[in-house]
Amino acid sequence: MQTTGDATAQPAPDLAALKSRQQSAWASGDYSVIGARLQIVGENLCEALDLRSGEKVLDIAAGNGNATLAAARRWAEVTSTDYVPELLERGRERAIANGLAVNFQQADAEALPFKDASFDVVVSTFGVMFTPDQDKAAKEMLRVSRRGGRIGMANWTPESFIGQVFKTIGKHIPPMPGVRSPALWGTKARLEEMFGGQADIEATSRMYNFRYRSPAHWLEVFRTWYGPVYKAFEALPQPGKTALEEDFLALIARFNRAKDGTMVVPAEYLEVVIHKG
Repeated sequence: MQTTGDATAQPAPDLAALKSRQQSAWASGDYSVIGARLQIVGENLCEALDLRSGEKVLDIAAGNGNATLAAARRWAEVTSTDYVPELLERGRERAIANGLAVNFQQADAEALPFKDASFDVVVSTFGVMFTPDQDKAAKEMLRVSRRGGRIGMANWTPESFIGQVFKTIGKHIPPMPGVRSPALWGTKARLEEMFGGQADIEATSRMYNFRYRSPAHWLEVFRTWYGPVYKAFEALPQPGKTALEEDFLALIARFNRAKDGTMVVPAEYLEVVIHKG
């Protein structure tokens, strides 16, 4: 192993293995149970982008289609992509139920199957931030955006409730060494590193409120339907499951502003609008 000075060089992370593991996680459970409740984020993002009818919009890592549906409601020409086909099917069902015309296509955010400058607007809500190779995903977003186009994202911040959910999981199941935290997408500094040379970045702190019947209800829903939490519980022995459950409930107690037994937890995210030069 090579060393530089006093620091020991770390082996490069196996991003292909991480991607496979992540894909398995998001395909487990059913993210649409949680994702459908985040619809307001997609609506607000489309307003922040000042989306116009007829614009060609690409939704990357679309999940069950929150930004997809919001853009289609504004008469945009939308292509919705994800690398989990089960989630695309949920989005397709929602589009049909709403009478919206959308093109659904399985695609990897790090290797988009589209020509350069194909879209007026590229969006992602709590999706592209989870790609293993962050720089490659950012380059792909810029590549498929036309000159003068916009890129819009909603990304959880490191100190947000969801950022702390992933930090809590990492306490019990250590992440792969050398992998960047997804929550870095929720920082202006990291966005400048990835997009700043080719675009003008606007980043605004927003709040989404997780509203559940109780902290125990949130835990039940997330450990059943939210892939990363489901996989974390699945991987731990019973004492570990109990400890993770206790840590999650303690985390909710720290954030919960409800005093009536229900759960109302504000979660900060960064609403990002990038104007490509």
